[in-house]
Amino acid sequence: MPSQKIPAILTALMIAMSSTLPAFAAGSAAPPVAAKAAWQETRHGEVVTDDYRWLQKKEDPKVIAYLDAENAYTDAMTATIAPLADKLFAEIKGRMQEVDLSVPARTGKYYYYTRFEAGKQYPINCRRLAGANLAYDDKAPEEILLNQNEMAEGQKFFAVAGTFVSPDDALMVYLTDTTGFRQYALHVKDLKTGKLLPDSAQRVTSVAWAADNKTVFFVQEDATTKRSDRVFRMTLGSAPVEVYHEPVEQFSVQVEASRDGKFIMLDMNATDTSETRMLAADKPQGAFRPVLGREKGHRYGIEHRNGELFITTNKDAKNFRLVRAPLATPGQKFWKELVRHDKAVMVREVDAFRDFLVVMEKSNALNRARIYNFKNKSWKTVQFDDPVYMATRTRTPAYDATSYRMAYQSPVTPPTVLDVDMASGARTVLKRVEVVGGYDASRFESRRLWVTARDGAKVPLSAVYKKGVKFDGSAPMLLTSYGSYGIPTEANFSLGRLSLLERGVIVVQAHIRGGTDMGQAWHDEGMLMKKKNTFYDFIDAADFLVKEKWTSPSHLIIQGGSAGGLLMGAVANMRPELFRGVHAAVPFVDVMNTMMDATLPLTTGEYLEWGNPTEKAAYDYMRSYSPYDNIERKAYPAMLVTTGLNDSQVMYWEPAKYVAKLRAHKTDSNALLLKTNMGAGHGGASGRYNAVKESAFNMAWMLSQWGIKE
Repeated sequence: MPSQKIPAILTALMIAMSSTLPAFAAGSAAPPVAAKAAWQETRHGEVVTDDYRWLQKKEDPKVIAYLDAENAYTDAMTATIAPLADKLFAEIKGRMQEVDLSVPARTGKYYYYTRFEAGKQYPINCRRLAGANLAYDDKAPEEILLNQNEMAEGQKFFAVAGTFVSPDDALMVYLTDTTGFRQYALHVKDLKTGKLLPDSAQRVTSVAWAADNKTVFFVQEDATTKRSDRVFRMTLGSAPVEVYHEPVEQFSVQVEASRDGKFIMLDMNATDTSETRMLAADKPQGAFRPVLGREKGHRYGIEHRNGELFITTNKDAKNFRLVRAPLATPGQKFWKELVRHDKAVMVREVDAFRDFLVVMEKSNALNRARIYNFKNKSWKTVQFDDPVYMATRTRTPAYDATSYRMAYQSPVTPPTVLDVDMASGARTVLKRVEVVGGYDASRFESRRLWVTARDGAKVPLSAVYKKGVKFDGSAPMLLTSYGSYGIPTEANFSLGRLSLLERGVIVVQAHIRGGTDMGQAWHDEGMLMKKKNTFYDFIDAADFLVKEKWTSPSHLIIQGGSAGGLLMGAVANMRPELFRGVHAAVPFVDVMNTMMDATLPLTTGEYLEWGNPTEKAAYDYMRSYSPYDNIERKAYPAMLVTTGLNDSQVMYWEPAKYVAKLRAHKTDSNALLLKTNMGAGHGGASGRYNAVKESAFNMAWMLSQWGIKE
């Protein structure tokens, strides 16, 4: 931002402040200071006060004014880095293939894909009729199904969450969000006429078509708690009818069609238990039939093929195993093991096709695919040779497919889509993201490091850097992680990250406990009453990198979002002197106030991840690490805290209250900035260029903390 605009920003800041006094007050050079309002509650005999509870009233104009004032303060304090943010935006945008096309994937008689046009923020959903032998025919006329750029006009936020085409290819259900709160509206479009049907529904989270091409099953979330708990059957032209309600608050439900189109699958999942029911897709008026029932601690998934079920189960198998059983008699006594349990390998996903079965596995924080040939009963393994990488399944919707589509990338390899011939194992690269302007991977290096945590656990790290960087403690470093819900940290590629690497920054991802990077036990060791292992692993990784002179505390910035933002807040409380700066994105930092309020979105469903604070032991443990509750009068690193006003996963008030309290307690003069996107939610801005702008600002702030000005 040009320097001549600074006075205007400060004027706006002061106007915003003066309009809400006495809610907060500040001098011309000072940040907003949130007022304290009396609020208290007794929990397990402890009198808890929360001076900033008033910030939870989103409808209060004083709250919005406060957030606006924080934004104006952030703009003023970062005005000098605006040129660098603009430069980074131009760099990243310059690397993007602005006119782009996804790899078409066949469903039925059509190939479906998305494409981008130059200068446009959103994709266009398209399809083409398959050619001879069901091959892709780029000469076939293109049908535009959704032009998201036109749909987004006039909206501050716009997202399409999913598209679902009827079995006869004639109708399409799609879901949209126009606030960022992830409350999706269901629409039905006639693909022959291009017109919308009157059928609709709100707060829809999953969809499945029945075989009759006129019945749609969908799941609706609760308006208050956002738990996906009700299943409806909607015959087009008629009002939806509720067919199932999940009463247990720790469970959420979803529906999907089996790949062969023969069944509608109803999946009910909690952190530690699952259940699946099935309904014949050609009998949509029937009832869902239980497969294995619900047994506490039993997690399983179902794939159907030719009258047989393939069941991934944790029964006597912490890392899961794969068994097969007849559809008519799926009970355990009829199981035949196909993939045995391996304590070093986690079975993550299974896909059943007409002639093949694919098992996605993870070992040592790396993924691989194993392909089973039903005809000759043989296995083939697909894995990659890079020291760190990310390999995942992607869209292979056709039941009769003979190639399995995978997505591959590494910190030095741009995202690549490839087909694996399931009979021979041969790989065909279909597309590799082009880095416009040229990219030489040989100029960079990625490595796998291992850290011994304080309790002896071996924690993997994935590092990437530009060759020639000095390992004498002087290198700037960005250390990131997540570490919750069993979600692994993946060693991915980033166009934006190249701007950091080119400036000498080392980027390290820590595969800490709380994810399933090293198997299911890795998650178990970083949840509930062992949650602090997540924080200890991250701190031990940082200490290791400093000791080995990969960086130093004065050059180390850390970054995490959502539950990874909890990680940021916790470690900043525990070891503030270890970090130069912190970027906490949509951070889950007000743990106790959120988890004590069962009316808030997602709270009760997460008792099995964090603990139920109505139980004193869990309360005391969570209370001991909750970032908001453990802020002290001491020096903290520089901090950039980012959030969205319409965040549905971590309400905006968590980071807002956190910043307000931290500002009142910290004894240092380091930057503390709160930046709220007033028109977005948990995932940040919609639109590819808007998202890049947010990322460029965050990177510019980090570079400024390292003293890098260009």
